[in-house]
Amino acid sequence: MSSIKTIPVLDEAELQDGQMKEVAFGDGKILLSRLGDKIHATSAFCTHYGAPLAKGVLTADGRVVCPWHGACFNVCSGDIEDAPAPAALHSFKAHVADGKIYVTADASDTLKSNFSRQPKLTASGAESTGRGVVIVGGGSGAFQAVESLREHGYAGPITILSKETYTPIDRTKLSKALITDPAKIEWKTAADLKIKYGTNLRLGVEVTGVDLEKKNVTLDNGKDTLSYDKLILAPGGTPRRLPIEGANLENVYTFRGISDSQKVDAAAREGQRVVVIGSSFISMELVVAISKRKLASIDVIGMEEYPFQAVLGEEIGAALKKYHESQGVRFHMKSKVDRIVASEENPNIATGVVVNGETLPADFVIMGVGVGPATQFLKGSGIEVERDGGVKVDQYLRVKSGPDTQNVYAIGDIAIYPQVNGDETRIEHWNVAGNHGRAVGCTIAGKEQPFVKVPVFWSAQGQQLRYCGIGHKAQFIAYYVKNEKIVAVASMQNDPVVSKASELLRLGLMPTPEEVEAGKDLLSVDIATVSSLTKLQS
Repeated sequence: MSSIKTIPVLDEAELQDGQMKEVAFGDGKILLSRLGDKIHATSAFCTHYGAPLAKGVLTADGRVVCPWHGACFNVCSGDIEDAPAPAALHSFKAHVADGKIYVTADASDTLKSNFSRQPKLTASGAESTGRGVVIVGGGSGAFQAVESLREHGYAGPITILSKETYTPIDRTKLSKALITDPAKIEWKTAADLKIKYGTNLRLGVEVTGVDLEKKNVTLDNGKDTLSYDKLILAPGGTPRRLPIEGANLENVYTFRGISDSQKVDAAAREGQRVVVIGSSFISMELVVAISKRKLASIDVIGMEEYPFQAVLGEEIGAALKKYHESQGVRFHMKSKVDRIVASEENPNIATGVVVNGETLPADFVIMGVGVGPATQFLKGSGIEVERDGGVKVDQYLRVKSGPDTQNVYAIGDIAIYPQVNGDETRIEHWNVAGNHGRAVGCTIAGKEQPFVKVPVFWSAQGQQLRYCGIGHKAQFIAYYVKNEKIVAVASMQNDPVVSKASELLRLGLMPTPEEVEAGKDLLSVDIATVSSLTKLQS
């Protein structure tokens, strides 16, 4: 029996141009957005982690940005605009009569338990033949590329080749919550990817070579080859290990996938001692994740004066250091690890880390010192690999070197891509990889889309830290200035400032440093009303 009904949800006068409001629809919720004289109704919650979209940012070109993690949707259709949104919003019919806004909806689609829908796939690939698109890697970029390809009408075969033994997962939850079961954080099941998206999944395989002239990839050192028409290189990164004595002992863990999360989760038991090498995002997120487990000690070793200093600066780094110290974490900053000490009884097990001449006792060690692009398999392909392991691409994310620069794309951690300021940068952000995938999917499907998204990332540091751009109360807004322009913004406990900043950067409407110093509030900048459209389109 259908539960579709039409009911009044709000007086028209209560929703002004450029405003959003969350309203009740029986037992459910709906988001109303007004753009000029048009009123749109969608699901009320972000499909990523369920944030209330009414607390996000609306723009006059029809985008609503999640206040938490930068996911973006089209308010007119509910369709995905930006990652990390894994699914679209329901869109409902709205009309005005007798001064009231009426919405027609299936009541079940307004419940928070059912606030998302599968994107509108204009092709399934179910009966496709030929070589099609081959994606090397099974992360965020791969998943979003598949979704975008089918959304934009690509009907050919799609194959994902992944070293991991599970479908694409929400990798950000690993370091924040030590998830040990991939099924709990997979974006889509293998069955969904196969049946709904017409995608061939080959898990637990490694691409060991690429022949761009013959258009094929080699798997597992020659055990198999696979041909392609279009190739998307999305292999992600490989965790680095310091070139020091003891770096490869059994209880010295790097962190990237489910198996790493399982090892750290098993080791982080009450009464154990851990030494964490590295003081940036992955390391410090793991510190937060294990700090409530009643460990005997948590020691963090960093090369800079403060954690996060390279990205967030001294002031924020100092505040976050003070917070972690209040939770019992000991820091050894401006330090270099000499070696990791092995047990005399079992030479395969680490028992301490030597830093500044002092041995810090350890039952296990976490080495969070960054990742390197996983591009070793490109050796001999003709694609030029830069010193840091990255690959240069153009504005459409096509590789700029090698015998084929039209049909090969590089995305995510390995891509060195052009910025709006003329620089070329490689960014290891989760949502950058996802949005790379969405852009490439659109381009391959026939509508070339240059990549111009503003990077957004987030981190759990007692409170949620948000950051957008390139570039002791834990509550702040920080502006990063380069060449007399604000190029990035970070905040804690000030949502949706970073979501608003990402849109202002996208639109070229970020206030000047002088305006901000004089007290201008980013949230006061009008980018939502019809009258602001002239600015948005200029």
